[in-house]
Amino acid sequence: MAKPLILGAKYRGSIHDFPDFDPSQDAEALYTAMKGFGSDKEAILELITSRSNRQRQEICQSYKSLYGKDLIADLKYELTGKFERLIVGLMRPPAYCDAKEIKDAISGIGTDEKCLIEILASRTNDQMHQLVAAYKDAYERDLESDIIGDTSGHFQKMLVVLLQGTRENDDVVSEDLVQQDTQDLYEAGELKWGTDEAQFIYILGNRSKQHLRLVFDEYLKTTGKPIEASIRGELSGDFEKLMLAVVKCIRSTPEYFAERLFKAMKGLGTRDNTLIRIMVSRSELDMLDIREIFRTKYEKSLYSMIKNDTSGEYKKALLKLCGGDDDAAGQFFPEAAQVAYQMWELSAVARVEMKGTVHPANDFNPDADAKALRKAMKGLGKGDGGAPKRATGQGRGGFRSGLGRKMDLMADLKSEISGDLARLILGLMLPPAHYDAKQLKKAIEGAGTDEKTLIEILATRTNAEIRAINEAYKEDYHRSLEDDLSSDTSGHFRRILISLATGNREEGGEDRDLAREDAKVSSSLEIADTPSGDKTSLETRFMTILCTRSYPHLRRVFQEFIKMTNYDVEHVIKKEMSGDVKDAFVAIVQSVKNKPLFFADKLYKSMKGAGTDEKSLTRAMISRSEIDLLNIRREFIEKYDKSLHQAIEGDTSGDFQKALLALCGGED
Repeated sequence: MAKPLILGAKYRGSIHDFPDFDPSQDAEALYTAMKGFGSDKEAILELITSRSNRQRQEICQSYKSLYGKDLIADLKYELTGKFERLIVGLMRPPAYCDAKEIKDAISGIGTDEKCLIEILASRTNDQMHQLVAAYKDAYERDLESDIIGDTSGHFQKMLVVLLQGTRENDDVVSEDLVQQDTQDLYEAGELKWGTDEAQFIYILGNRSKQHLRLVFDEYLKTTGKPIEASIRGELSGDFEKLMLAVVKCIRSTPEYFAERLFKAMKGLGTRDNTLIRIMVSRSELDMLDIREIFRTKYEKSLYSMIKNDTSGEYKKALLKLCGGDDDAAGQFFPEAAQVAYQMWELSAVARVEMKGTVHPANDFNPDADAKALRKAMKGLGKGDGGAPKRATGQGRGGFRSGLGRKMDLMADLKSEISGDLARLILGLMLPPAHYDAKQLKKAIEGAGTDEKTLIEILATRTNAEIRAINEAYKEDYHRSLEDDLSSDTSGHFRRILISLATGNREEGGEDRDLAREDAKVSSSLEIADTPSGDKTSLETRFMTILCTRSYPHLRRVFQEFIKMTNYDVEHVIKKEMSGDVKDAFVAIVQSVKNKPLFFADKLYKSMKGAGTDEKSLTRAMISRSEIDLLNIRREFIEKYDKSLHQAIEGDTSGDFQKALLALCGGED
């Protein structure tokens, strides 16, 4: 979960005042660009996107003085479509631009609730006051009255609270009040039959950002779940979406807008109104932070996504507002890297308990279950669905946790079911270490090696799990896992896998002095022109640190690395390494940072796009079901804005789907 950006007063916009600015000269240039048949769109976009909003207002005044005409009206006449909307938006003062967006959102048939949520959840007190005044001036109407007339219920009440612009600004936070608000939110939702929405509205609509961040941390420690999970469980509809947006903006406004921009451009079609609104409104506020978070979170630059998703003068203008291509730069902004460091420092408060979705059944009776399975399979053909449904615990008792399983049952199941369902059910019947051993054996044998499976298993298992896998591998295949890895891989990748397969990672806490030394060793990797021999030596030292140090220690190393270099270690690995070595190191780093998020990404990638990677999906669902699948579900919905349950429903079918949903354990 992203933490707040604490960047001080340094300017973080992408648009600056133009040096040697002459409003009359600019007004003449725009008049010339629009004179005659057609218009010089290139000249218009180049000039307007190179001036700050304050300077654009002066150009409007000079244009009217020189030509007796309204510049915005002339631009509307000369330009069309998305390009016109973008340029005209840039010409309005920010508060008037927001006022126009809200007016459009509530005018006509239907309401654009997403636009209302975006603007009112993200603006500061001062911006809100300016918006209300601009709306009154532009439309001679009261904004609050118009919102009340166009919305209803708790959604309406929260919008009105936000519209007042009265959020507390105290830097000094009362620990007692943090505790009280945490308890009030808990009692208003989780502990109450029904939900006391008024408490959510009062606390989230009025308390200061710093106070609420501490409340969110305390809520997580108290309840074991993030505030977002409670909001999703207790609220619904537009009210739920608004409250989630408020929480995101409290945590990090730039991250909220990075997500909005990504969603505006991903998939088929572009949500141009959203793209324009954000690029215009944030260009002089926090565009640099948005860019950096965008690249960190989505592994591509905002610039490159705009470039691939838009065209013509519209694209050129958006790219000017973006202000640069972070992929080309190949490095973090120093300020944003320090924010990442602060995020690591603050993450210590969030010690989340790992929870699976599958638990031992109450009143477990292996003999009764064996008879039930036998009855379910007796006389039925393959694919009937009776046996899998019972085996996956569709009844009230839930899944059986692995006791009392017999190999003759496995043989019977194999004869009754097939395909993806068979792979899933038979995998569930194996003890975890034997299941992982089988997956590793399949990844190694045959033509070609499945490096991704080797990395996924060996980079994410604990020492105890690795040792159990080694024993199971020896028992099942009468071979050493290390020998098979040695014969099937090579070079640094082989050395990494063998190191991981020993299960000898340190298990202590962090050593700050050693962490600084480890960070120094790792930081030398960032030097792009390192000779190849030295690079090999660096990879060896890097392997020693990533494959042997404890998770708490590595987290401290990553913090120190950012502090020393302004780089995230994951970004450096992706930039400086390649192939299977890169993939293995990235998997280790992601697992150390946030293992549930690592598997949430794996599950998402197994189902996105054309076709489903059923093997990856099955492997992740089986292996994490009794460990941390509940945490994975939370990370999944937080990152991808849809639940794991919904993704499985939309991407699978039949009894295979039913079994996966039973493992998933619920809808978020």
